[in-house]
Amino acid sequence: MLVYEKLVRDKIPEIIKANGQKGFFRILEDEEYQIKLNEKMKEELIEYLTSNSEREAVQELADMSEIIDAILELKGVSKEKFCAFKQKRKEDRGGFQKRLLLEKVEK
Repeated sequence: MLVYEKLVRDKIPEIIKANGQKGFFRILEDEEYQIKLNEKMKEELIEYLTSNSEREAVQELADMSEIIDAILELKGVSKEKFCAFKQKRKEDRGGFQKRLLLEKVEK
């Protein structure tokens, strides 16, 4: 028996069952759910950073986006509100399109 203790996507129980296996799951309370979402984000970031192809990289970015959506839902923040925060941040501080690297600042 393999022990995972990690957050999985909603359809994983069906997939495991379809493969003739038996999975054991429990539903997380908010505090533990937040912890597991954070762990999952770290996992997906590492997978993105070590991906070997554009397809893998985009897949990991999609996974991170899904995790962000789950965190927003957990915190009661709508996608519209999040997008407004994101847009305001971009208006105030800019984006990353110019590829600027700050090397140093003199006083």
